Amino acid sequence: MDLNEPAVSVTMHRAKAAARASHTTVGDLRRLPGDVVEIDCSCGMVLTNGPEWSLDEHIRLHRAEARYLAVSEVAPAGMPRLIPVAVDRRPR
Repeated sequence: MDLNEPAVSVTMHRAKAAARASHTTVGDLRRLPGDVVEIDCSCGMVLTNGPEWSLDEHIRLHRAEARYLAVSEVAPAGMPRLIPVAVDRRPR
């Protein structure tokens, strides 16, 4: 690697930034019967706690998955991957 080469490509950086901007919590936290709490994501998904996970864990997983999908779609086709991807570079 050339030390003058940027560590992250512009394309991958933009994909990650777009995912971050598209997946923010919106509105107020809602408390439902049975100790359920939920909040909306700007993408339209409702994030909630569950029997074995907290709302915070769901928010973190949701954002991580959004970043992964966004970066995965623009990653170079020949880049070695931890998770197998299809031709469209999305997880199989």
